Amino acid sequence: MFIFGKWYPLMAEEGGSEGGNGGGGGGQSTEITPEIQALIDARVGEAVGGLKTKNSELLGKLKSAGDQLKTFEGIDPEAVRGILSKFANDEEAGLIAAGKLDEVLDKRTTRMKAGFEQETAKERTAREAAEARADKFSRRVLENGIRAEATAAGLHQYAIDDALLRASATFKLDDEGNPVAVEDAFGKDGKPLTLKEWFSDMKEKAPHWFPASANGGGSQQSNVSMGAKTMKRTQYEALSPLDQRAAIKANIKIVD
Repeated sequence: MFIFGKWYPLMAEEGGSEGGNGGGGGGQSTEITPEIQALIDARVGEAVGGLKTKNSELLGKLKSAGDQLKTFEGIDPEAVRGILSKFANDEEAGLIAAGKLDEVLDKRTTRMKAGFEQETAKERTAREAAEARADKFSRRVLENGIRAEATAAGLHQYAIDDALLRASATFKLDDEGNPVAVEDAFGKDGKPLTLKEWFSDMKEKAPHWFPASANGGGSQQSNVSMGAKTMKRTQYEALSPLDQRAAIKANIKIVD
């Protein structure tokens, strides 16, 4: 018997009707010996084992491919192709094709950082400009409040600039836009100092700010130092009419 490329002897099994040499009266049956059965089992085992190994390999590859495909869940292949086509001639496309993803990310991060810094600089410039405008407006509002109170106090017109400078160091605007004293400025009653009280106190500290009629009800007392030889024009103009006449009588020279 020829099995798996080899011949194996067969054992004849006696039996059947007499006249075995007759045309159809008897025949021979094949008996598979233990040796042949073992060989068959071995070959079948090898074939089945190979199939099992191949099947395991295929299952492993399918599982690996499935795991890899999970990373692309939710990604539209056509959209990706469209994006890549836009970078066909771009520097990034070459880097991506070369597998230099880190370099691509670094370049993008650098561009994003530069754009962010540029936007931040614009916002900072705009904020500083807005703050400067607000500060200028606040100073103007404060000065108008000081001017109004100076006029009410009878301040000489040429003394207003000096009063603005000195009052601005003591007063500021509150949230409502009204002049209020700084934290450490209090009036005689212990309450925050007011502009009206401040100008009243300045009649003693700076009497030359006020005309003679406002400084003693028409008193003829002069505030001009008769020992002086010269006087700046700004000082002269800040004097009351009485003091100006006293300066002229004293032959004080007015200089610029």
